Amino acid sequence: MLFFKLNQNAIFFDMIPIGDKPLTLNDMHAVLYENQKVKLSEKALKKVNESYVFLNEFSKGKLIYGINTGFGPMAQYKIKDKDLKQLQFNLIRSHCSGSGNLLSTVDTKSLMIVRLSSLMQGYSGVNKELVQIIKELINKEIYPCIYEHGGVGASGDLVQLAHLALTLIGEGEVWYNGKICDTASVYKKEKIKALSIHKREGIAVLNGTAAMTGIAAINLLYSKKLVNWSVIFSTMINELVEAFDDHFSTELNNVKPHTGQRRVAAAMQKISAKSKLIKKRSDILYQSVNIETQDILTEKVQEYYSLRCVPQILGPIFDSIEYAEMVVMNEVNSVNDNPIIDVKNKDVYHGGNFHGDYVALEMDKLKIAITKLTMLSERQLNYLLNDKLNQKLPAFLNLGTLGLNYGMQGMQFTATSTVAECQTLSMPAYVHSIPNNNDNQDVVSMGTNAALITRKVIENAFEVLSIHAIAVIQAVDGIDCSDRLSPFSKKIYKKLRDICPIISSDRPMYKNMKSVREFLKQENNDIL
Repeated sequence: MLFFKLNQNAIFFDMIPIGDKPLTLNDMHAVLYENQKVKLSEKALKKVNESYVFLNEFSKGKLIYGINTGFGPMAQYKIKDKDLKQLQFNLIRSHCSGSGNLLSTVDTKSLMIVRLSSLMQGYSGVNKELVQIIKELINKEIYPCIYEHGGVGASGDLVQLAHLALTLIGEGEVWYNGKICDTASVYKKEKIKALSIHKREGIAVLNGTAAMTGIAAINLLYSKKLVNWSVIFSTMINELVEAFDDHFSTELNNVKPHTGQRRVAAAMQKISAKSKLIKKRSDILYQSVNIETQDILTEKVQEYYSLRCVPQILGPIFDSIEYAEMVVMNEVNSVNDNPIIDVKNKDVYHGGNFHGDYVALEMDKLKIAITKLTMLSERQLNYLLNDKLNQKLPAFLNLGTLGLNYGMQGMQFTATSTVAECQTLSMPAYVHSIPNNNDNQDVVSMGTNAALITRKVIENAFEVLSIHAIAVIQAVDGIDCSDRLSPFSKKIYKKLRDICPIISSDRPMYKNMKSVREFLKQENNDIL
């Protein structure tokens, strides 16, 4: 985090430049969660203006889609010169047809950053007034009211971005100071001038993948937290059962050249370093003197897959997140409207850069990966709660009176049902293309649906991991082994115990679960 203190009462943050260089996921995090502001690169602004000036001249006497033609299947209709500005207003207003829940303000802010990034590439032929007002709204924390439902993810997120455009022209409603307010009144109070239509500002805002991509970027930020927590809790459970360390050893995992598997194994080694619980196989099972008289071994030779195969299970999840980040950030830094205004080659190119297949496919893959993460968590939870499996903890981690008290029995129901919902939601949206728009949009991506359903799976995963976390620390107290944990694990145990006291007698747990869930979402433990 880059900042400096001028005095005790003021902190000035460096601004994130838009258009200067490709945005990173860390840049997105800084603006969305660390109170960073954005600024427009002067060099990029010059390119935006050059594109606008060129289009003004180039379009004279020519038919160019979305400037002097209708939209979609009505592109065959030529629009009269006197109606060109009205054409853009009509597009914006007619497509403000969203429904369902409103996007959160952080989702909307992310959407705005992504749309601004695309427009600042200088291939859209828009007046610089457009990018300046988007920047101003982001920095003043004024967010359009945009609905979840509406976009099919081809020709861009038309409906969601129409609601953005409606705000830009001073109409509709916005989130302002935590309330929904009339846009015009907020503009008056903040002295913001509504966007004027110069050439193609309407279609340039609507034709893009900013909604799905903005949501996808936030999904990635939280997915990274989830996989880190899953590695941590998986390692702590291996400590609790006094597992052998060879299944996460460098030697075993390096014979498979998968980056994620190796990274997870290395993280497990870091987490368990200096643990007094983890065992070395050579110290016990490779000492023949200890086993000569035993036909049936009391020492467990290998753990269940949910404990022993953590690098092989979480490794591909890590790799999936890494690849999805590359794809999504490529989309953040792309020109994804239509047509493309190419000043260098003195031409205008029509095509389909607004198509959201890249993001849609990655969100579906991410959704499946996070669902698998919840399945691993649920199996590890079941292992801790089932005394017949672990053979060292009371049933349901009940530290009260068996029969009279019930420990974590109720919470397991919640975890199991939530994982089941994730499995149900894992059907890909990417293959659910439905032709529409008079069959002009005959193959679509459903990218925004994919991103939003993935968001639901991610939220579910935090719910499951909150119960998982409570079970881990309850098991630590059940065995009374906190002083034998590794230093890293002991630190996590203490933080979680501060939030959720030991369960020795029955009490309602939903508030503790919520507190742990919020901790998991906010705390940073980048062990990978």
